[in-house]
Amino acid sequence: VQLQASGGGLVQAGGSLRLSCVTSGRAFSGRAFSNFVLGWFRQAPGKEREFVAAIRRITGGSSYADSVKGRFAVSTDNAKNTVFLQMNSLKPEGTAVYYCAADFTPGPLSTWQDSNAYDSWGQGTLVTVSS
Repeated sequence: VQLQASGGGLVQAGGSLRLSCVTSGRAFSGRAFSNFVLGWFRQAPGKEREFVAAIRRITGGSSYADSVKGRFAVSTDNAKNTVFLQMNSLKPEGTAVYYCAADFTPGPLSTWQDSNAYDSWGQGTLVTVSS
């Protein structure tokens, strides 16, 4: 099981970035495991990891942190086993390492924001938003 995040970089406030997370491994390809949730979290320097967005692969249902609603969009390309995070109108407080993660036995939508619910994590990609 592997998750590989990419797409981070330096952007000015108000700009956009698109993060990608490619998943690989049997857990992502088997039919019995297709009903999982892919999430994005971020961790700013000196702060705890926080939820950003999540999407349920089989239904496309999604959830967002209040701080990013209306600006970020999470989506998947199931054929490519990839989850995306489109980030628009970025703010300096969005500077953080962004991580993708997978929850193979997801509960109700209310649990998607809990980092402890996720089973596998990617290595993170750094996003820096300059003011």
